[in-house]
Amino acid sequence: MKPKILVVDDERSHRQMIEAVLSAEGYEIAQADNGQAAIDAIAEKFYDLVIMDIRMPELGGIEALKKIKTISPGIPIIIMTAYASVGTAVDALKSGASDYLTKPLDIEELKILVAKTLRFHKLEEENIYLKERLNDRFDFSSIIGQSPAMNKLFETMALVAPSEATVLIVGESGTGKELIANAIHQNSPRKDRPFIKVNCAALPETLLESELFGHEKGSFTGAIAHKQGRFQLAHKSSIFLDEIAEMAPATQAKILRVLQEREFEPLGGTQTIKVDTRVVAATNKKLEEEIAAGRFREDLYYRLNVVTLDVPPMRERREDIPNLADFFLKQYAEKNRRLIQGYTPRATDLLMRYDWPGNVRELENIIERAVIMSRGEVITPMEFPNDIQELDEELKDSQNHLTPGRSLKEVEKAMILRTLEETGGNRTHAARILGITRRTLQLRLKDYGINP
Repeated sequence: MKPKILVVDDERSHRQMIEAVLSAEGYEIAQADNGQAAIDAIAEKFYDLVIMDIRMPELGGIEALKKIKTISPGIPIIIMTAYASVGTAVDALKSGASDYLTKPLDIEELKILVAKTLRFHKLEEENIYLKERLNDRFDFSSIIGQSPAMNKLFETMALVAPSEATVLIVGESGTGKELIANAIHQNSPRKDRPFIKVNCAALPETLLESELFGHEKGSFTGAIAHKQGRFQLAHKSSIFLDEIAEMAPATQAKILRVLQEREFEPLGGTQTIKVDTRVVAATNKKLEEEIAAGRFREDLYYRLNVVTLDVPPMRERREDIPNLADFFLKQYAEKNRRLIQGYTPRATDLLMRYDWPGNVRELENIIERAVIMSRGEVITPMEFPNDIQELDEELKDSQNHLTPGRSLKEVEKAMILRTLEETGGNRTHAARILGITRRTLQLRLKDYGINP
């Protein structure tokens, strides 16, 4: 497409001269006779370049330039002036002009400067675009983690994502293997096509084969029509095979053929279907042990294990727990319309000390529960399950006050003092957590003989 240039000058003959010169160079030219008309034109239509006189009635070039930059900050503007002075040129450049020309114009200088400005602007736009694409391509911001273990994982992901390699993701349940798989696909050349997912543990063998490879009408009871399989749907895209160790040996053999030959036959069919599908698989089992036990094919393992991503469990990335906890807190506080600001120091300490056998999934569930159960503006250990609370000896001691035989006043006192400790002595904050007024709290402390 021809570059579009807007020429702004109150002298009609001068505008026409510039249009004649630049049109001959292959540019598409529009005209405006004052600064306001230029602003209106920019607001209505895209231009690659503006060439504008600095001295015009009503609204001058510098003022018009500033307003144009608020509408289209990236547009290059060349200022023309008959008053060739250092001061005028500096003012124009400070205001956002790309360059300036002096009147009377030198035609060759005009042509050279226009070509140079457009070329430079195009390169600048391409650089910005490439940087944005690079950032998007390796943007793993949906995965929270700054620990050494996660940084190592991100480095490997950045290398493997743009490739066509088969990827095996291993890790305990709840570590976020599907999130890793999504990131691999979204940063691959296939990202513009749907990411097809199959949970291999969720379907019995016959239905899993049908789901993966499709079936012909009448191939089994209930097959009342032809059905495309997930591999066919993932042609030119990627497929995620979650819990691949749960596949039966017969299905494993078919997966091996797809990986080796890029072809398969639907269940009950004879036609061979060719596919170009990238496979990303995941398992929470140790496949080497499954192979030794005869439950997983060794040849399939080596086909899948081109690149292995080992997702660390929470106990090996404790540095990430506060950020993950904050993320889930914001998510569920907003979802449940709760005004919760954060965690007490003791609550954060318990989260850091717990081993998280259920990993990120368990953390998410516990934070959601804590948000729902919280009565104040911060999460305290009292909102956590017993197995987390039991890590705190002092908390267990205070809970002993709740055993039969204790008076209500003793229970109340233990709770108030505990909450004050959690808030670092901040009585206003403690009152909010307890669901009472600051005045009531002061009166209770006075009853306990504590200076209010």
